[in-house]
Amino acid sequence: MIDYGLTESTIIVAGGASGIGRAIVDLAISQGCKVGLLDANEALLARVMSELSATGAEVAGRCLDVRDEKTISTAVEDIEATLGPISGLVNSAGISRPGLAAEIAADIWSDVVDVNLKGSFLLAREVGRRMITRGKGSIVLVSSVDGSGGHAARTHYSASKHGVVGLVKSLAIEWGRHGVRVNALCPGIVDTPLVRGNISADHISGVMEDRIPMARLSTGDDQAKAALFLLSDAAAYVSGTCLTVDGGLTAGYFTHLNGEDWGGH
Repeated sequence: MIDYGLTESTIIVAGGASGIGRAIVDLAISQGCKVGLLDANEALLARVMSELSATGAEVAGRCLDVRDEKTISTAVEDIEATLGPISGLVNSAGISRPGLAAEIAADIWSDVVDVNLKGSFLLAREVGRRMITRGKGSIVLVSSVDGSGGHAARTHYSASKHGVVGLVKSLAIEWGRHGVRVNALCPGIVDTPLVRGNISADHISGVMEDRIPMARLSTGDDQAKAALFLLSDAAAYVSGTCLTVDGGLTAGYFTHLNGEDWGGH
């Protein structure tokens, strides 16, 4: 197993009760980290906290809406009081509600953009202030390959993830001289409840996997390893970047099928 050198570090993982976030939590705990979990799903969070506590892991959980700055401030303060100064933040909290642009209601647009972008800002700001005071820290905000391109029927999601990339680059510029690194993790298609809940199994197997050069969806662990790399001192000179972890999905225009059409195998 890779040693990321994060033993005894305190990190917060927002959206940590499922999907990419849960994978990051599990890997961080295996590395000896103390982990603060934030999630909007109270029942799921309680179940995950029970599972982790039974293993002896040092964890603290808080249920919150990432759009609520007062709740965020209280949760971060409580986690630091319980686990110690926060050295890393990963925000993987996000939602996607498919809909054609001409038909998306304004409230749905706002929900997606506010959770994905405003939530990223509020979390980064709260934790970043503390890191600036201490002169050290690493923040990873989860964007998407949709943060560098468009996505039909997910205009609001793509716009929010483009916004996360801009946020990351701007914070990296502002906070770099204070010893705080800020990066984006840009997953491709990850096998999570979010994906399974919005995309049919036939489309996943018949279309998506064909278009990914590595011929499979990403696992949560694929993304977790990249996130911990960005948190670690191995990435000490990495800031303001977008680490794409997509199995080659965005490497070029020709899919496996199209490659065969052009004579490639």
